[in-house]
Amino acid sequence: MSDTLTRLAQIIETRKLQNGGDPEKSYVSRLFAKGPDAILKKIGEEATETVMAAKDGEREQIVYETADLWFHSLIMLAQYDLTPDDVLRELARREGLSGLEEKAARKDVARDASEQKGA
Repeated sequence: MSDTLTRLAQIIETRKLQNGGDPEKSYVSRLFAKGPDAILKKIGEEATETVMAAKDGEREQIVYETADLWFHSLIMLAQYDLTPDDVLRELARREGLSGLEEKAARKDVARDASEQKGA
């Protein structure tokens, strides 16, 4: 499955403007041309549609909207020069950790960073 994400990420990368993407011919290039705010707005829209599909309990619609959300998330990752592998590595790092422990560790890191700013 991650092969599909990798292939999509590679295609998206070719649509970036600095890689020759043409906003007149490509939806993805058009999003890149509009900038990060447009990409992030699109993710918000897709996330909302995914939630609504889940609330309705329509399995096919949940899959369809989740695919849209993942696709636009791949565009966001590319905007910030990240890849699906970066996310998969983070998920692998978290594997086996209690969700509560992981959340507490993030709070510790945030608290330490805040204390360093204040010092």
